Amino acid sequence: MNPLSRRDFVKTTAAAITAASVTGAVRVLGETLDATAVATPREVELHWLEGGSPALSTGGAWGVPWPRGAVKRGQEFALRTDKGEALPVQSWELAYWPDDSLKWTGHAIGADSGLTEKLVLSPGAPAAPVQAVSVKESADAIEIDTGVLQVRIAKRGGMIFDSITRGGREILRAGQLVALWQDKPELEAAGALRQENFSGKISEAAVEQRGPVRAVVKLTGTHKSASGGREWLPFTVRLYFHAGGEAVRMIHSFVYDGDEGKDFIHGLGVRFTVPMRDPLYDRHVRFCGEDKGLWAESVRNLTGLRRSPGRAVVEAQLNGKACPPVEQFPQAISSRLQYIPAWGDCTLTQLSPDSFEIRKRTKPGHGWISAEHGGRAAGVGYIGGATGGAAFGLGDFWQRFPTQLDIRNSASDATQVTLWMWSPDAPAMDLRFYHDGLGMDTHDKQLNGGLEITYEDYEPGFGTPHGIARSSELTLWALDATPAREELVKIGDAVRVPPRIICQPSYIHSTEVFGGAIWNLPDRSTPAKIQLEELLDDSVAYYQKQIDERRWYGFWNYGDVRHTYDVDRHGWRYDVGGFAWDNSELSSDMWLWYTFLRSGRADIFRMAEAMTRHTAEVDVYHAGRFAGLGTRHGVQHWGDSAKQLRISTSIYRRPYYYLSADERMGDILREVVNADAKLAEINPERKLPGQPEVPTAARISVGTDWGSAASNWLTEWERTNDPQPRMWLENAMKVIGGNPLGFFAGGFGYEPASKRLVPQTNPKISVSHLSAVFGLVEVCAELIQLIDVPEFEQAWLKYCTLYNAGAEAQTAALGQPLKDTTLNSAHSRLTAYAAWRTKDSKLAARAWGEFVKSDAAAHGNRVPEHPLALGKPVRVEGPAVLNPVDEIATVSTNETAQRGLSIIENLALIGDYLPARE
Repeated sequence: MNPLSRRDFVKTTAAAITAASVTGAVRVLGETLDATAVATPREVELHWLEGGSPALSTGGAWGVPWPRGAVKRGQEFALRTDKGEALPVQSWELAYWPDDSLKWTGHAIGADSGLTEKLVLSPGAPAAPVQAVSVKESADAIEIDTGVLQVRIAKRGGMIFDSITRGGREILRAGQLVALWQDKPELEAAGALRQENFSGKISEAAVEQRGPVRAVVKLTGTHKSASGGREWLPFTVRLYFHAGGEAVRMIHSFVYDGDEGKDFIHGLGVRFTVPMRDPLYDRHVRFCGEDKGLWAESVRNLTGLRRSPGRAVVEAQLNGKACPPVEQFPQAISSRLQYIPAWGDCTLTQLSPDSFEIRKRTKPGHGWISAEHGGRAAGVGYIGGATGGAAFGLGDFWQRFPTQLDIRNSASDATQVTLWMWSPDAPAMDLRFYHDGLGMDTHDKQLNGGLEITYEDYEPGFGTPHGIARSSELTLWALDATPAREELVKIGDAVRVPPRIICQPSYIHSTEVFGGAIWNLPDRSTPAKIQLEELLDDSVAYYQKQIDERRWYGFWNYGDVRHTYDVDRHGWRYDVGGFAWDNSELSSDMWLWYTFLRSGRADIFRMAEAMTRHTAEVDVYHAGRFAGLGTRHGVQHWGDSAKQLRISTSIYRRPYYYLSADERMGDILREVVNADAKLAEINPERKLPGQPEVPTAARISVGTDWGSAASNWLTEWERTNDPQPRMWLENAMKVIGGNPLGFFAGGFGYEPASKRLVPQTNPKISVSHLSAVFGLVEVCAELIQLIDVPEFEQAWLKYCTLYNAGAEAQTAALGQPLKDTTLNSAHSRLTAYAAWRTKDSKLAARAWGEFVKSDAAAHGNRVPEHPLALGKPVRVEGPAVLNPVDEIATVSTNETAQRGLSIIENLALIGDYLPARE
């Protein structure tokens, strides 16, 4: 399709609006959603995210939204298949509307339950599970029974579980966390390295859910040295148990709280023991490779020998079955079994995103033998025999390299298995800042030197990783026999892509959550709308391809994307100050989530999930001096000195939390409720010249600061319906709305203890192009939807109307023109919101004109070839690049994210005013 020029776009938009005003052919601006949106839903259709039905599920949880006033607190819910079969379901409340009706509910199903294409949830009594989860708690331990597995968890000590039994037989025991520390990186070790082993020490155990379909146990503690001295690396482990389940799901989270100059993590993992009872030739080792590939051997292989054991023995061993009694072996074999090596140790290492190796050895003190190599392993293994064994998996295995799976001492009566989230075969984790300060020892050098040349906001002591976090997902299966090859491949698929239940986009939209009218479903009813929908699709597709082509993977990196492109090097500016990692700039998380909400596409959900997992933990501090704040974009995720609320804001994480009912994300949302207190310690605008005086020790900007804090308070309010967060919001809204300058005040004094905004003594008009592009638009839409403060709404509409209005209109309304009003295309959605809310068709026309306005600032001073086109990828290969890549020279993540949000919101608010050209 030929792109529509800006001149034609504006011309035809004006014509379409003129015609519409005469014929009434378009929806009235400001019109609410269809009345059916608030009718009490009797049924909610659900489906599996990837479509169809999964081959295997260990049980799962998801969230469901409800229209305001439709469902009361305390409502029970029933689940059935689309064929009418009742399914056990466990439900709980996640969030509330202001009238105390349910806004979001969480739900869980048991293992291998609901493996049909569609499910239906409705108010009603839930069916009881055949094999319910039960929880028994004593002063010392928690005992869980899924109906298949029995698990004992000590409330104190070094074990995350004591034992996992099945059918009266212990399959796993002595689960523990392990960490390897050293005092310097290997390559810089002039002398001997100091190393020490640490293991997890539980300080608290709590049961968060008790069944009957799902039980959740939360363990917290630290890693303690083997010598009994130091404790560090605080952790949280959640264990999930589902009715009828033969697996235990684990979410492992830790915080780095060391000194990056001398605390290097050489290994980080989860270890457990598997009792071994079968003969060595009936003990089986399995590793899942790529796709359906499987490496399957025995501890003592009976194939390939000089003397054949016979087909019955060979077939049994190859298929993981018990071999015939040794008395039935040929005497040439049975009398010489002791001479066949027993391979007691096996390892799979994934030290890059493109290569794994499997190797084995007979026992410690002897050499390793390379067995196989491959590309991207599933992160799944198995050890056991005919009398039972353990399968185990580590999610995002190759994406979060360096990872490793170890099986040790499988020729003995107890095998140790370790799932390494950081492989000890890789170089130690090095989190030190990447340069020595480059002489930037004064404010002037930092501001007018480094920031001007590399866009890096450097300040000594601020580039610390102390307080960053990371979570990993692991699953352990206690099996009563070695699974068939095909069954283990299914386990591999379930670890690679965990099955997830989701609502239909049309239903989510009908409930008016996440801003209600500011997003809608894809609309391809006119050529112009088709063009915008294709631009949204193309933008996501390009970044998905870039992730793989550029290998944006790794333990700390996976989930993020790059910020700005360097066409001269045909690559992203990975090493240039503030142009490197994106770190949620400008609202890339929100762009992906709104794109998913309207499309329901699984690939977008998985991309957004990885980004949210990353940005919520790696880019945000969870302990230490900067706890509650996030870090601006930079060469290292934690390296830039701009520590701000705009990165840690809840508005980027709320969609994932509510759609998934994920407890860990709930923890993170709660961590930032009072993050605004840091404004008293760290002024995020301390390096900007001409800061206005405020009557308090702290200052809060009305955009990036207050908008972020407001989303934190809003999330806490709706999760608890506690009146205090609402009071914080309402009081602030009244102060902003009652101020003569409103949002044009730029900022206010701030009292963190009371969360009170204090007007400036001598207010002056102040505007930042960044104020509205970190979630302020979206959170204001929700606040106006939920809390009736007319003066706040008027202040917001005034800001939305005037930001892009031009000098003449700004002077007429404010007495002076505004400065720093760039990112005009991104701000078109503010104009669109004002047009929708005030029913102003001329404002709608202006918004579409603003949308197609090029903004060089959003492109790193490069103007795209066309404002309504992403740009045509150009294949670059040969000696110009290391690997062939598809390049769009003008791409910018700032512009891509903001353009995506503007398309989504403009189509929703004023889409009927978009010209339908032929």
